[in-house]
Amino acid sequence: MASSTSSLPPQKSARHIAIWLFFMCGLVAAMVIVGGATRLTDSGLSIVEWRPVTGAIPPMSETDWLAEFEKYKTIPEYEEVNFGMSLAEFKDIYWWEWGHRLLGRVIGFAFLLPLIFFAATKQLTRGLSLKLAGLFILGGLQGALGWWMVSSGLADRVDVSQYRLAAHLSLAVLLFTAMFWLALDLWPQTKVSASDKLRIGALALAGGVFAQMILGAFVAGLRAGRTFNTWPLMDGKFFPDGYFTGGPSFNDLFETMAAVQFNHRIGAYLLAAGAVWFYLAARKGNYEGRARLVLAAVGLQIVLGVWTVLAATPISLGLLHQAGALIVLAAALYAAHGVKAPPVSHAATA
Repeated sequence: MASSTSSLPPQKSARHIAIWLFFMCGLVAAMVIVGGATRLTDSGLSIVEWRPVTGAIPPMSETDWLAEFEKYKTIPEYEEVNFGMSLAEFKDIYWWEWGHRLLGRVIGFAFLLPLIFFAATKQLTRGLSLKLAGLFILGGLQGALGWWMVSSGLADRVDVSQYRLAAHLSLAVLLFTAMFWLALDLWPQTKVSASDKLRIGALALAGGVFAQMILGAFVAGLRAGRTFNTWPLMDGKFFPDGYFTGGPSFNDLFETMAAVQFNHRIGAYLLAAGAVWFYLAARKGNYEGRARLVLAAVGLQIVLGVWTVLAATPISLGLLHQAGALIVLAAALYAAHGVKAPPVSHAATA
C-alpha cells in the first residue's frame, strides 16, 4: 500500500479529496452495518429479484405489495421458515432489504458525482484518477456480488451461502480499506521511522483484523452467535461439541456453528496477542500513540464480543459489534500507515 507523493494533487485539492473519501468510508461502514441488520432480522431474501434501476422504487400500492409478497412465497425460506406470515410482517423484512439496496445506490452516486467534479476541475493526477476509477468499478462489482449472494438462498436453501456472505463482506471491507488508505495518503501527516519488524508487524496486524472480520461473517452466516452462549469455555468445553466430531475435513472449519464460533474466538485471542506485541514493540520504537489506539480498540471490541455472545446476539449488540470491527480496522490501518522505513545511512552506502 505504498504511496507516491509525486502522484498526489496540490495540497488543497488533496485535502478535499481525502475528506470526500473519509465520508465514503463512513457510507460503506453504514452499508456494512445495515447489511448486518438484514442478516439479523432475516430480511435478506425478502426481495427475490435484482433490478438495479427499477428496484429503487418500492411498492407504491396494496396491489404492488401483494405482488412482491407472492414472489417471496415461491422461495424455500417462506415455505420452511416463515409460512403463514402476514403481509405486515413481510413489509417489516422487505424494508430492511430495500433500504440496504437503496443505500448501495446512494453510495454509487455519492462516489461518481464528486469523482466527475474533481476530474472536470482537473484536481486529479493520472495515477489518482486510475485508483479512483478502480474503486468505482469494485463498488459496481459489489452490487453484482451481493445479488450472487442473495441468489444462493432462492432455490435449494432457506438462507444465503455463508461462503458467498463472507465474499460479499470481504469486498466491502476491501473497499473500506482501500478508500481509507488512499484518504490517509492524501491527508497531511507526519510519519515515524520504524524498523522493518515494526512496519511488517503493523501491516500484519491490519491483515489480521481483516481476517477476523471474515471469520465473523461465517458466524453471522450460520447464526452461530446465538449458540454456545458461555465464556470463556463453549458450554463447558474448550473444543465444543460438533467440532472435529469425525475425521478432519474442510466442513469442520466453516460449516458448523461450533467450528465458526470457535474459529472466531481463537482469532480474537490471536489478534489481542498481536495488539499487545505491537504496543510493546512500538513503545521501544517511539511509536506509542497509534499503537495504544489499536490496543484500546481491540480490547474494547473483545469485551463487546464477549457481551454479545453471552447475550445470545441481540440485534443491537450484534450491530454494535460489527461497527466496532470497522473501528478496529480503521485504527490498525491508521497505525500501519503512520510508519515508514528509516532513512538510509550514508555510511552504509559508502
